[in-house]
Amino acid sequence: MSQDVRGEIRAFIGAKFPSLSFTDEQDIFALGFVNSLFAMELVMFIEKAFATRIPNEELKLDNFRAVTRMTELVERRTAAAAH
Repeated sequence: MSQDVRGEIRAFIGAKFPSLSFTDEQDIFALGFVNSLFAMELVMFIEKAFATRIPNEELKLDNFRAVTRMTELVERRTAAAAH
């Protein structure tokens, strides 16, 4: 599942910023192209694309800094929903 989640997140970011090149581990906020509005778009995208809800305690900037961290967030939320 990780590769699928990772791929969908990368595709979403890539569609918004087609000329940007980044790795899954790079801090997209530090790259300077992500703002608070896009951060909210990421939250909404993840909730819709992966049929999950991100609770307030998970709405931390660190969870959205990199594709890897967002993938881990989706996996945590999916596992929590399965229990």
